[in-house]
Amino acid sequence: MTSSQAFRPEWASAPGETIADLLADRRLSVDDFARIMECTPEEVRDLLEGRTSITVRIARRLAETLGASIEFWMSRDYQYREDISRLHHAERDWLRGLPIGDMIRFGWISPTPLPADETSACLAFFGVPSITAWRQVYGGLDQMAAYRTSRAFDSRPGSVAAWVRRGEVEAEEIETKAWDPRQFEASLEEVRHLTKRRDPRRFIPELQRCCAEAGVAVTVVRAPAGCRASGAVRFLTPSKALVQLSFRYLSDDQFWFTFFHEAGHLLLHRERISYLESLRGDRCGLLEGADPLSEDEEQQANEFAARTLIPLEFRVGLENLRADPRAVIRFSVQAGVSPGIVVGQLQNLGRIAPNRLNMLKRRYRWDD
Repeated sequence: MTSSQAFRPEWASAPGETIADLLADRRLSVDDFARIMECTPEEVRDLLEGRTSITVRIARRLAETLGASIEFWMSRDYQYREDISRLHHAERDWLRGLPIGDMIRFGWISPTPLPADETSACLAFFGVPSITAWRQVYGGLDQMAAYRTSRAFDSRPGSVAAWVRRGEVEAEEIETKAWDPRQFEASLEEVRHLTKRRDPRRFIPELQRCCAEAGVAVTVVRAPAGCRASGAVRFLTPSKALVQLSFRYLSDDQFWFTFFHEAGHLLLHRERISYLESLRGDRCGLLEGADPLSEDEEQQANEFAARTLIPLEFRVGLENLRADPRAVIRFSVQAGVSPGIVVGQLQNLGRIAPNRLNMLKRRYRWDD
C-alpha cells in the first residue's frame, strides 16, 4: 500500500469503544459517568453503543471529563458515521451480487423476515464470519477450480461462488475413500456405460457410488442466475476431490461430456488444481498467485473427454458415420454410449450442423 492510499478498514469502531476504555482506566461506572455527563444511564449506553451522535455539547463534556479536545471527539464520531455508511453500501453491493432469489427458491437459504437479516443468512450459507472473509475464500475462484463454462456469457462472481459453495455443502455429505487416481481412471469405463441410462434418478447415484470408491465426490447442483458454469473440479482435501456438475444444458451429451472433461482435468492436471480454502478448518490451501488452467490444458481435457466417451477404435467409424438417425443409433450400440453423445460428437467435429439430429439427445428438466 502506497502512502497515497487511504486506509479503509472493513469494520467501524464507534467512539463508545474509546469512551469505554477510558472509563475502565478511571474505574468509572456507567451510572457515575451519567451523573458527570448530566444525562441518564440509558443515554450513556446509547452513546457507548454508537446509537447517539456526538454533538458539540456532548464533545465538550467528554473533553472536560475524559480529556482530548472537542475536535477529537467530533472527528471520532464523524469517521465512525462515514465508515458505517461506507460499510452499508459495501454490504448492499455484496448482496446485490448474490443470486439471493434463486438461493431461496432452491432451498439453499430460508427467506428472512427483515432485509437486514439477509447478510447474516448469506454469511451462514457460505460458512464465513464476514464479507472480508468471504472475499478471502471465494475471491480467487479461477485459481481454486477448473471450470467448464459458456464463453457466450460472463458469469457473475457472486453467483459462481454460491454455486461452488452449494457443491461443497453437498460434497460434505458424501463419504468417499481416499483419492486414488488409478482407480478413478479405471472406473471411467463403468461410468461410460452409465450414459446409456435414461433416468438421472438412477444413473446419478451409480455415478456417485462409482466415483466415491476412488475418492471423488460428485455433486449435481443447479446453477443460479448469473452462473454459466457447466462443471468444476477441485480438491476439498488432499484425499477428497470434487467433480461438480450443473446440468446447465439439460441434455445428455453436454452432461456427460462435462463430466469427462472435469475427470480429464483431475487426472491430467491434478497438480495444478488448488485446494478450496476453508476458514472452518485448519487447512488454508489456496495457492495465491497460481495461474488459471491454460487454453492448452482446456483442450487436453476436451480431447480426454472425447476419446473416453468414444474410444479410438471407434473414431474412424464416427468420422465416416452417415447423418442418419438409424445409423447413429446402430453406431451408439456398438460404441456402448447413448445416441445423444454420438450426435454431440458429430456436431463438435463439424460433420453435422448444430441443429441436426437433436431429437436423439435425451432432455432433462429440473423439478422445482
